[in-house]
Amino acid sequence: MSHHIVKADNLYYTYPDGTMGINGISFTITHGESVALVGANGAGKSTLLLHLNGCLTTTKGDIIIGDHHLNKKNIKAVRRSLGMVFQDPDDQLFMPTVFDDVAFGPMNLGLTEQEVEKRVAHALETVGASHLRNRPPHKLSGGEKRAVAIATILAVSPDILVMDEPTSNLDPLSRKRLISLLQSFEHTKIIATHDLDMALDVCERTIVLHQGTITADGPTLDIFTNEDLLFNSGLEKPLRMQEYKPMPISIKKKVHDHDHDHDHDHHHHHH
Repeated sequence: MSHHIVKADNLYYTYPDGTMGINGISFTITHGESVALVGANGAGKSTLLLHLNGCLTTTKGDIIIGDHHLNKKNIKAVRRSLGMVFQDPDDQLFMPTVFDDVAFGPMNLGLTEQEVEKRVAHALETVGASHLRNRPPHKLSGGEKRAVAIATILAVSPDILVMDEPTSNLDPLSRKRLISLLQSFEHTKIIATHDLDMALDVCERTIVLHQGTITADGPTLDIFTNEDLLFNSGLEKPLRMQEYKPMPISIKKKVHDHDHDHDHDHHHHHH
């Protein structure tokens, strides 16, 4: 099943202004893996993603997507097997109705009207947005837009899903739904994100980018428990792994002063 492989081999990319964007990156992601791409702002996450779908072309190095060495000639084939969901759904939604947006990809594949209809229905159902099919995308909520943007990619039925900050700007409920949705996908997934808690839920592997290079690549839990690594890469532990330290509330203390003293005695007995 090599067509699910995403392989980067010694990638370098320099921006037109001379800034180094990616500085010697290599990794291999195989069939069905879910990989989080994390790093501080400017670490190179989005730059790397834009290489995977051919929006940017490397200064040096090779990208292999499935059976293809990514180049100008096979970009269409690559985009069929690798679908990219951008950070801002508005970059992906531009048709008068949700149906038209989701049908856009399959129609470009030259499928029959019946097949297009089937794919649209299935993609919308998968993301829980069937009821939105006749709505204008620009009138939807953030969570609805994100769901529809994902449906536009699913409709082309790629093997590999690449997502840039999929949980950004979502309310807690939409975020929860999205996480369940991502967990249900059997696709190979590459997810660039600041949301380390989501990464913990969805991705068993994490690649840490820092200033254009990979500083770590391994099991998500190992990486998120490595405080030095996170600190040096400008990251904070996922919220649920941080110790909860409630703020001292002075008013409460006055009222319960007596209890507190009692508590202290109580502890002493125990020690």
